[in-house]
Amino acid sequence: MANTIPYKNTLLSVGDTIAVDYKIKEGEKFRIQQFTGVLIKVRGASEQTRMITVRKVSKSGIGVERIIPLSSPFINSISVIKQSNNTRAKIYYVRNLSDKKLRRKLYHNVSQTDRTLKQQAAPAASEQSAEATKPAESAKSAETTAPEANQE
Repeated sequence: MANTIPYKNTLLSVGDTIAVDYKIKEGEKFRIQQFTGVLIKVRGASEQTRMITVRKVSKSGIGVERIIPLSSPFINSISVIKQSNNTRAKIYYVRNLSDKKLRRKLYHNVSQTDRTLKQQAAPAASEQSAEATKPAESAKSAETTAPEANQE
């Protein structure tokens, strides 16, 4: 199975930290409960049978996994909180990792690549902005000198 799937307007990748807003019916009222965790696996060949497994560690330190069918009418929304650089289709190994080791495995290289991309983009952007202001300044000076020449 692929490790990246589309869901409405977002791309969900295995290893990403996602937040699933799930509608829960209590009596006659509905409320929305957010389940935030790491996407461990995606299964199902078609959109009707596709399911995701999301894992989070509760405050008491116990890992909780939830299997969520993507065709469920009870899903309000799914949003990606943090993207990872994971390349595996299923990341069962996160079950044995602590929070700190999990963050280091999934997100450590992403932050370094983001920094290098930003550093490479920053000089290029500053050069482009400098080039963009130079023609504007020369055009302004040409406009100011042209009317003065006509008045003399």
